[in-house]
Amino acid sequence: MSDKSPDNILLYLPEEQEAAIRAIFDDLAAQGFPRQNQRPHITITFSPHMDPAVVDLAAELLPPHIPATFRRVGTVVFGTKRKQTVAWLLETSDALEIAARDISAANPDGRGPRWTPHVTMGLRLPRETVPAYLEALHRATSPHLRELTATQAAYWRPKTQQLRVF
Repeated sequence: MSDKSPDNILLYLPEEQEAAIRAIFDDLAAQGFPRQNQRPHITITFSPHMDPAVVDLAAELLPPHIPATFRRVGTVVFGTKRKQTVAWLLETSDALEIAARDISAANPDGRGPRWTPHVTMGLRLPRETVPAYLEALHRATSPHLRELTATQAAYWRPKTQQLRVF
């Protein structure tokens, strides 16, 4: 684990949905794309050192919304430099979106009251491979995989391997 990995407030998917996404990762890797090793998740906010008050706020605001349904509404590309990230863009309830924005706004290292719910499907991809990756991702994804469910909210500290489930 990199010393630079940030602390995160995350939403995790049920095992069967994680397995379906990992199968897509396997399919893409078999086609020669970079192997994706990240655990599928939805990030609320992150920081090099998460403020304990942000963790407490997340522990208060997130549990009433779990489980949470997310709809896949598109595919997005994040990044403008050499390495880019491909993700499924998601939508959820207004109530969860407001809670996530409040948590993000409370994070001094965050992006203010902004939240773009997504599941990363291709992390740090060379920019020139993104068009082919998008096409392969589309082919590898079942048209029936339209909804995801967050079944767990947690604080993850990769430096210490500490997971606090809310």
